[in-house]
Amino acid sequence: MTVMARKLGPKQARKLDAARIFGDSLWDGSVDGTVLGCDATILFVSAEPGEGPSWHLHPYDEIFIITEGCASFTVGDEKIDATVGDVVMGPAHVPHKFHNSGSGTLRSIDIHLSREWIQTDLDDPEA
Repeated sequence: MTVMARKLGPKQARKLDAARIFGDSLWDGSVDGTVLGCDATILFVSAEPGEGPSWHLHPYDEIFIITEGCASFTVGDEKIDATVGDVVMGPAHVPHKFHNSGSGTLRSIDIHLSREWIQTDLDDPEA
């Protein structure tokens, strides 16, 4: 049996396009997987101390790469403190949230393993 690989050409998304829509910094914004022709949506996140998304979930895995600062995550029942260079994974269908737990700007690259961003916001059990 021969398996034929799908031939993909290179794709490019320009940072300026995302920044113009989502923020002033070139590293704020997102690139939707439909632009790149793949099953990943990439978000460039900047958060000031105390900021972060509320309790929510996705129907796909999400990977967080901390590039600056530190964050406190709640993923399901687990608490995780992450800093520069750490990678945190939020499994599909598991509620999660994080906030900037440091005194400076938190920056992360969040990879949603989906062609498009799908999020269900939930009531926070800790609120």
